[in-house]
Amino acid sequence: MKRLAKYLSALFLAVLLVSATGCASTAKQEGTGEYVDDSVITTKVKAAILNEPSLKSAEINVETFKGVVQLSGFVSSQAAINKAVALARTVGGVTSVKNDMRLK
Repeated sequence: MKRLAKYLSALFLAVLLVSATGCASTAKQEGTGEYVDDSVITTKVKAAILNEPSLKSAEINVETFKGVVQLSGFVSSQAAINKAVALARTVGGVTSVKNDMRLK
């Protein structure tokens, strides 16, 4: 009986370690929690850009990976680029903003 308990404990610990490692993030892959957080950040940045009257017609794409927001697409002025970057920086959870936007 004691041997069975030891075996089950070891098995439980092994399964726990494997499952915890499976959800952890790596440099190129996000864990489940980080993916959800990044989705929320992306949604908030998109909403901020959409709610800004000077950026309504802008074609700005937003992607987030581990808190780093990447803005890409085409805008009509440097002022629009500056405004979009500034808005993205104000969103909670954003660690940095990469600007890949281009002028039309």
